Amino acid sequence: MVNLYRDTGVVLRTHKLGEADRIVTLLTRRHGKVRAVAKGVRRTSSRFGARLEPFGHVDVQFYTGRTLDVITQVETVDAFALPLVADYQRYTAASAIAETADRLSAEEGEPVLKLYLLVVGALRALAGGERDASLILDAFFLRAMAYAGWAPAITECARCGLPGPHAAFNVAAGGSMCPDCRIAGSVHPAPEVLVLLEALLHGEWPVAEASHGVTRRDASGLVAAHLQWHLERQLRSLPLVERRAREAATPGK
Repeated sequence: MVNLYRDTGVVLRTHKLGEADRIVTLLTRRHGKVRAVAKGVRRTSSRFGARLEPFGHVDVQFYTGRTLDVITQVETVDAFALPLVADYQRYTAASAIAETADRLSAEEGEPVLKLYLLVVGALRALAGGERDASLILDAFFLRAMAYAGWAPAITECARCGLPGPHAAFNVAAGGSMCPDCRIAGSVHPAPEVLVLLEALLHGEWPVAEASHGVTRRDASGLVAAHLQWHLERQLRSLPLVERRAREAATPGK
């Protein structure tokens, strides 16, 4: 039927509609961001209400409506929500990922396959619990900014392209800056911070996991500042993220 279509998606957020319904925002593989009504899901007798909670990775059938589409069937693909809601650090990181994905997929119905894959990969890593949640979050932020065309310059000058590393970093200017291009207001992160940023951007996890608390906190600060500069407003979920880093193993311990 032409009025029905299926897709796989991640639930980014929900809000109430009337007494028993919800509007569910999903980031889908083929249709980008979709806002659809899930009828009756707030009733205890609902067949699929629990599957449409934030972070759920689901296979969904939609009916095309006049204003909002209607969800008619839901099957779980990955139960990411269960381990995420049980751990505050992973839950807050997942919330920041979902909010960022929602912001970056502004146009409904526009395919954003790479962003969808980034979100699924980040949530899968968080749910697995094998890596530090803060590292996963910052890696997602950096790759999502690269997807949006906002990747910070890390190994070269943001202004003239001179190969680095360079000592200065300026969010408004686009990242690292050489001595000739450096402008007022630049910060001077430790060299280890730039090494960590580069490792997270390119998925070099042994390098990233060898970093320590101060380096990770400084890197997180730069990443968050760079992202929010380009979004032109703060992420509501970011202040809630718990930055409790797992320290790298120290020889002899």
